[in-house]
Amino acid sequence: MKDLRDWIAALERDGDLVRVRPRVDPHLEITGIADRAMKSGAPALLFEDVAGSDMPVLINQFGTERRMCAALGTDSLDALGGRIEALLDLQPPQGVVAKMKALGKLRELASFSSKLVREGPCQEVWLDEPDLDRVPILTCWPGDGGPFVTLPLVFSRDPVTGARNCGMYRIQKVDRRTAMMHWQIHKDGAAHLRDSQGRVPVAVAIGTHPATTYSATAPLPPGIDEMIFAGFLRGRSVEMVRCRTVDLEVPAESEIVLEGYVDATDLRPEGPFGDHTGFYTPVDDYPTFHLTGMSMRRDAVYSTTIVGMPPMEDFHLGKATERLFLPIIRMTLPDLVDMNLPLEGVFHNCAIVSVRKRYPGHAKKLMSAIWGLGLLSLSRCVIVVDHDVDVQDVSAVAFQAFSNVDAGRDMLVVEGPVDALDHAAPYFAYGS
Repeated sequence: MKDLRDWIAALERDGDLVRVRPRVDPHLEITGIADRAMKSGAPALLFEDVAGSDMPVLINQFGTERRMCAALGTDSLDALGGRIEALLDLQPPQGVVAKMKALGKLRELASFSSKLVREGPCQEVWLDEPDLDRVPILTCWPGDGGPFVTLPLVFSRDPVTGARNCGMYRIQKVDRRTAMMHWQIHKDGAAHLRDSQGRVPVAVAIGTHPATTYSATAPLPPGIDEMIFAGFLRGRSVEMVRCRTVDLEVPAESEIVLEGYVDATDLRPEGPFGDHTGFYTPVDDYPTFHLTGMSMRRDAVYSTTIVGMPPMEDFHLGKATERLFLPIIRMTLPDLVDMNLPLEGVFHNCAIVSVRKRYPGHAKKLMSAIWGLGLLSLSRCVIVVDHDVDVQDVSAVAFQAFSNVDAGRDMLVVEGPVDALDHAAPYFAYGS
């Protein structure tokens, strides 16, 4: 499988894709259908006749655990986590056989690096005058401030180190050549903008191999390139092609590419946006994305998703992150047994963890450590149970929490950063 089109063909062969042939409207209608499909565990949907556009729309490609596993080329997410754990085993090799195995690991790591190619399918059609009207960008919910690109791979560079970053941030369309970049305060893109104090070149890729798309959502440690991680997941390097108007590279396989810059001095109102919390994110000022170029494949497919109260596609993306990154977290917290970011917590609002307790206060130490780990620092609630409690059984965890807790002794309330989307916090991005 080399790109989104191979993925669509694979879904169809497996009976996990439905082609919707009647004409549909990108304003609320597609998302109304997709919302019901996601909540019922239905197949992926390919809308072939979209009003106002000649592009088909793919949605719900990650909508079940089975499809999420297929997207990452594995039979189970835990098995893929085991591959990561084996790769991270950095014990000094003892003996000839162990040294040969270590050499094989180094060769495997080297094969994951992205590969620069001279040209790619993503530039088959070039538009000197970018035109977002060509793309069937969805208006998801009735109160939304406009159409939003919801599954983009946003590439930028650290203005200090030059390191490439790829993240996934919603983009609100303003007009044919202008959009709003939702770079939240805790995100790498926002840090690039702060450090530049000016313009940050940006390239947005839409519609890639599903493992490449997932990699843009992965909370990788600093210094690890998302495209290397995508290469690891795919088992082959990601081919990248240079953009034409900005000094960045994008996956050559992309269906659509938007090139331009984000201006730190050009802030405008963005939102509202119906979010996974069940509330609309209120209007706030975010930087403007000015397009300088646009390209696409012939017969391009627009890949998108919607967010809202779970279950949605983002729940399955988040569950993949939970299982894949558990071995990395265990490197820092070896007494951590298991972790569950349950559907009811909308991924980052609740973390249930089990610990092999060794001394008084161990559970509270674990909680503090979790609140210091990357985006887990935004967890509203951390529930710690003993090692013999199955954290994947929410009912069993509830029994322990409701029947075996003394509030004065067992609860710890701290103040610190919270998600910028947190509607319950008393202050923006800060609460308890």
